Amino acid sequence: MDYSQILTIEPGKRGGRPCIRGMRITAYDVLAYLASGMTHQEILADFPYLTEEDILACLAYAAQRERATLTVQR
Repeated sequence: MDYSQILTIEPGKRGGRPCIRGMRITAYDVLAYLASGMTHQEILADFPYLTEEDILACLAYAAQRERATLTVQR
């Protein structure tokens, strides 16, 4: 998934962390909710301005970061 159209980075917003569509919710926020056991449906109910595609973009971002970390460690 190409998350570049969904996750945006603005130096003055949330410390330059990737935010969803320019909002103040970060990819890390969504990943933390998922890690705590929230389902996609629960996240979408709590944050109605998010979409399923937003959640998938956060997961794709995390997967790419992990892949990049493994490549650097080799």
